[in-house]
Amino acid sequence: MRAVLTWRDKAEQCIYDLAFKPDGTQLILAAGNRLLVYDTSDGTLIQPLKGHKDTVYCVAYAKDGKRFASGSADKSVIIWTAKLEGILKYTHNDSIQCVSYNPVTHQLASCSSNDFGLWSPEQKSVSKHKSNSKITCCSWTNDGQYIALGMFNGIISIRNKNGEEKVKIERPGGALSPIWSICWNPSSRWESFWMNRENEEAEEVIVNRYFQEIPSALKSAVYSSQGSEAEEEEPEEEEDSPRDDNSDEHNDILAVADWGQKLSFYQLSGKQVGKDRLLNFDPCCISYFTKGEYILLGGSDKQVSLFTKDGVRLGTIGDQNSWVWTCKVKPDSNYVVIGCQDGTISFYQLIFSTVHGLYKDRYAYRDSMTDVIVQHLITEQKVRIKCKELVKKIAIYKNRLAIQLPERILIYELYSDDSSDMHYRVKEKIVKKFECNLLVVCSDHIILCQEKRLQCLSFGGVKEREWQMESLIRYIKVIGGPPGREGLLVGLKNGQILKIFVDNLFAIVLLKQATAVRCLDMSASRNKLAVVDENDTCLVYDIHTKELLFQEPNANSVAWNTQCEDMLCFSGGGYLNIKASNFPVHQQKLQGFVVGYNGSKIFCLHVFSMSAVEVPQSAPMYQYLDRKMYKEAYQIACLGVTDADWRELAMEALEGLEFETAKKSFTRVQDLRYLELINSIEERKKRGETNNELFLADVFAYQGKFHEAAKLYKRSGHENLALDMYTDLRMFEYAKDFLGSGDPKETKMLITKQADWARNINEPKAAVEMYLSAGEHIKAIEISGDHGWVDMLIDIARKLDKAERVPLLLCAQYFKKLDNPGYAAETYLKIGDLKSLVQLHVETQRWDEAFALGEKHPEFKDDVYVPYAQWLAENDRFEEAQKAFHKAGRQGEAVRVLEQLTHNAVVESRFNDAAYYYWMLSMQCLDIAQADQSQKEEMLVKFHHFQHLAELYHVYHSIQRYTEEPFSFHLPETLFNISRFLLHSLSKETPLGISKVNTLFTLAKQSKALGAYKLARHAYDKLQGLQIPARFQKSIELGSLTIRSKPFHDSEELVPLCYRCSTNNPLLNNLGNVCINCRQPFVFSASSYEVLHLVEFYLEEGITDEEAVALIDLEAPRLIKKERKWQEITNSNSQTLRLDETVEHIEEDDPFTAKLSFEQGGSEFVPVVVNRAVLRSMSRRDVLIKRWPKPLQWQYFRSLLPDASITMCPSCFQMFHSEDYELLVLQHNCCPYCRRRIDEPNQ
Repeated sequence: MRAVLTWRDKAEQCIYDLAFKPDGTQLILAAGNRLLVYDTSDGTLIQPLKGHKDTVYCVAYAKDGKRFASGSADKSVIIWTAKLEGILKYTHNDSIQCVSYNPVTHQLASCSSNDFGLWSPEQKSVSKHKSNSKITCCSWTNDGQYIALGMFNGIISIRNKNGEEKVKIERPGGALSPIWSICWNPSSRWESFWMNRENEEAEEVIVNRYFQEIPSALKSAVYSSQGSEAEEEEPEEEEDSPRDDNSDEHNDILAVADWGQKLSFYQLSGKQVGKDRLLNFDPCCISYFTKGEYILLGGSDKQVSLFTKDGVRLGTIGDQNSWVWTCKVKPDSNYVVIGCQDGTISFYQLIFSTVHGLYKDRYAYRDSMTDVIVQHLITEQKVRIKCKELVKKIAIYKNRLAIQLPERILIYELYSDDSSDMHYRVKEKIVKKFECNLLVVCSDHIILCQEKRLQCLSFGGVKEREWQMESLIRYIKVIGGPPGREGLLVGLKNGQILKIFVDNLFAIVLLKQATAVRCLDMSASRNKLAVVDENDTCLVYDIHTKELLFQEPNANSVAWNTQCEDMLCFSGGGYLNIKASNFPVHQQKLQGFVVGYNGSKIFCLHVFSMSAVEVPQSAPMYQYLDRKMYKEAYQIACLGVTDADWRELAMEALEGLEFETAKKSFTRVQDLRYLELINSIEERKKRGETNNELFLADVFAYQGKFHEAAKLYKRSGHENLALDMYTDLRMFEYAKDFLGSGDPKETKMLITKQADWARNINEPKAAVEMYLSAGEHIKAIEISGDHGWVDMLIDIARKLDKAERVPLLLCAQYFKKLDNPGYAAETYLKIGDLKSLVQLHVETQRWDEAFALGEKHPEFKDDVYVPYAQWLAENDRFEEAQKAFHKAGRQGEAVRVLEQLTHNAVVESRFNDAAYYYWMLSMQCLDIAQADQSQKEEMLVKFHHFQHLAELYHVYHSIQRYTEEPFSFHLPETLFNISRFLLHSLSKETPLGISKVNTLFTLAKQSKALGAYKLARHAYDKLQGLQIPARFQKSIELGSLTIRSKPFHDSEELVPLCYRCSTNNPLLNNLGNVCINCRQPFVFSASSYEVLHLVEFYLEEGITDEEAVALIDLEAPRLIKKERKWQEITNSNSQTLRLDETVEHIEEDDPFTAKLSFEQGGSEFVPVVVNRAVLRSMSRRDVLIKRWPKPLQWQYFRSLLPDASITMCPSCFQMFHSEDYELLVLQHNCCPYCRRRIDEPNQ
């Protein structure tokens, strides 16, 4: 470090204080009772300012640069604007000692001998606070929250911005050591200081943790500090991060200088940092550099000293003739201004020299004057060594590091031999003061350069040998060697270049040139020497012959490539120059000095920073390539070139048939394609192929030089390879030209390949035309179908012969896929594929066409009706689906569909549907029994069971509607009959879904309404034993009570009559729906469920159904007699009743009536069996016949009241009163039981 005087001036009075404008353009000095304003650039006095009546002691500028303040012995403070105009003045009771602006709020603190005041532009008055001692100095913290006041009695008071004291520091000297100057370190936020002090002594760590909350909740405290002269400490080593070299900065650290001649540092909490440092003079002023890295201190020693932020003295800035009362640093610069007792103003520029050392990829340099940072240029790792003293010289070699301090030299070594290890430890100390120009370290020695003399010292500090040179030593470098026998390269001012071995007294003169040496380097093989002289010329010599090989101008430093003998680089004139062998120099822009060259990395020193620049070695590589020197070019490329350069080298070597170099180069760029080519060529060479033209043709083909490749193929007699190449590359025109008028087969193959290519490049129409011309119909159809070109498919299909089944079938498939079933049908018809045509109709659901085809060709019946039934089922048309299954002969599926439908209907309480489905199911079973003799018995059982269930669900439908719906659709008599019929039928078991509770509840309600009180009471009693739903509970309980008030008998009108034996049957019959006397089963109306006046009779053995019907149809005449009787005559408009004497009367002796008799008291049912005579006597209108299909027998019923008309459904054979049937058919347009439509013919 050295100080250069920039300008100097002399005032008439003592300069007590000064302040810079924040932008550094102006300097304000307190001189006598005036303020002097200087231009900092050249020291011109801009203007003196008058306003005070007595000596001005202090001056301060606001951080925003808008105003500054001055304080004087006249007890006043004046606020000035940046335009040098006074705008405000206020006074204290005593002379003003110091002023300071808050860096954040711009609040002004002014201190006098007995108080201090705080003023800001926002407030009108000055808030003043008393002090019990004279305040000599003050300073604000960086965040503006606290102000430190230095007292004449040796006390430091830290107060908040409201003036309240928070911390009080009592110095050990007391009043004998007045605090004369204090200053806070202006570096960034202080919190990081606490984190970075964790490696300090244990007691400091505890203090740091204790005051972790300061300043947000700073507590008042009093500290008494004791200190002594700093003891010598061992240098510390720590890892250094590139993003923050100043990670240990003391943030919010207060520097204190007192007239006890000590310099001390304190934390905001009042705890002392480190120990007091003796100054040996009375300090008058202390100030920090802008970033807080250095401290300026001046006073009675008539000079300004430069200290580190930790208080380590670095040197003197300028000697003066009188006491220095003030010194400050120009903001954000290295300029220092000094004000003295005799009025002298001196303006200095500080120049910090670079202290550094380099060996291969390790670079050591000085930082903050007292630290050494070792940087690994390859890995970018850094390590910081804190020496805590001024670092004067640095030398580095292999695993050694030498640091010269003012009073000693420290020798460090690496912990390990690892090339990336960055941990150093002290190996030796040479405690002796040395003066030298250059310092060099070897494995076991240090070399001191003193003008013309070199001294070799052991690590113990013992001088082993000395060399005296003829001229000044300008350059020295360690060039390696065995430990203890290293060689040094030395350049002198007289142009002499020597080689010295540290274990040899005699220096070897390598050569002598006319100009002074500035820089030296020796090649890796030590055969060549590069010299940069004082004329900026780079000269390269052959060491053995002393011959000048070449020289280049504009050089300031030079370095040989450590990995390549023939390459060097030199810098100068803002350019980097790279020279390979004796080729021309390649230039590129680069600022700084070249200090090393390793592979493709060039180490460059620019200003104070060292960087590793990655430089591609492309230029020298191409220089070798131009001369077809492939192996040498490969060696250069290995130092570092781009991928494009590697590829170029590989291609050039391949074309030159230098396969080994090409293989290595393609491996670098991982080009497997070319590596495969090279491997194949090498394999062919092993097999004995020697045609280099054929090899080169393959290379050209791979490189895209197809025409050259074709020519070489033709020349070497391999035209087929050229043709394959053109067709593979889709260059069909070139292929045709190459082929000329050749074989038609080859031409067809070319067209097919061209079509394949057109297909691949998304030109499908062209591909289709080419395929058709080449006869590849299937490929043409596939492309047309995939693109949906129906018109093109139609043309192809119609042009194809019907014998071409495969392409025609493919066309039909695409027609189906493209939703054109008509064309598909046309195509199937063309080739006669009826089965596929049926499947087409089925898939497109064109059922009419499918049915028509099935009628013409019965073998396809299953193929039509089964899918049709499945389609109907999928579309919830289950009844039709069942019929379709039945029609297709799939009885099992038909039955399963019906069973599922029936179950669903019961579960969903659709009992009328359930009855219908059970009836259909029974008829299905009858059909199966008729068709399959093996299942006859089983199916007949199922038939009767399903018929019974159909009748039960048909009946229960009315009861369910009555109990669930709010309105009744039936007469009470009908509901009464239905519920009785159902109860009689449920004697064994109750089917799913039928509720006995609902049935009994309906019977009880209707019985009570119709006067059958006994039956109603019986029903209510039955209900008491069943689980009754909540909605019926109240009604049933009420009915059970009220029925007790009724007579215990039933109305005689309701009692059913047996028409065979004329017996009155009870309303509740234990035998079921049969007569209790004759056991004749009752025949009920399927609507009102009244007992019909029908008696079932059976035919005598031997009489067939056909004969019986023929006998009944004979209508044999009967004896009649006339009697007077009223006759009712009805026409369309009127009804007439008249007495007619001619009315026919059937005689009482009816043969059938005689057959109705039976043996009384028998428990077995005796059926009515008639013979031929009885059948002949019957009238056709009195007989109803249930004509069941085989294997069932027909059933015959005789009406005993012929005048009461009864109608029977011809489908389900259910009996109805004719009037009821006609009404129901009108309502539903079908039979209410089997749902046969009235327009449907009888089966």
